[in-house]
Amino acid sequence: MITLYDADRCPYCARTRIVLAEKGVEHETVVIDLGDRPAWIYEKNPVGRVPVIEEDTFVLAESAVVNEYLEERYPDPPLLPPDPAERALARMLVFRFDDLSRPYYALRRGDADARERLDHELGKLDALLEAQAFLTGRAFGLADAAYIPWILRARDRMGIDLHPFPALVDWVERVAERPSVAAEIDVVATL
Repeated sequence: MITLYDADRCPYCARTRIVLAEKGVEHETVVIDLGDRPAWIYEKNPVGRVPVIEEDTFVLAESAVVNEYLEERYPDPPLLPPDPAERALARMLVFRFDDLSRPYYALRRGDADARERLDHELGKLDALLEAQAFLTGRAFGLADAAYIPWILRARDRMGIDLHPFPALVDWVERVAERPSVAAEIDVVATL
């Protein structure tokens, strides 16, 4: 059985919680207090970050890598498109995630200039979602799981108005119907 080392407030962990739920993978959860990390978590991940998954003697960190592993280890239901080009585009979007996270975290730290940069990135997602139903393409997948935790936190915890981005709003409503994302909305509400 997989063990997930997790923290509710961590959006990177949310990515993996969503993927595990989408895949229906049974797992145990060990909650990590990010304000007082146990020394042993550094044995699982030398930088002390979560999520970390452990299965028997196999230990893996970094949410994007963990989610790719889960996609390969548990291929049904698939969270990447069958077409190689569409898979590559979804992976590229995950690879470029820092374009969104940098202004997001800068804004959280109080950098007023970051709001314009965040809006620019939200606009790029909005344009993409005008052309396709999901970030991963035609169906919900890894790219959607990679972005939705930050979009929810920006909206619900930071008061970012998403209405200037109507395709993004529609996407949030669409993915919120999924039990995996609805569970994450509940988590964000308790933070």
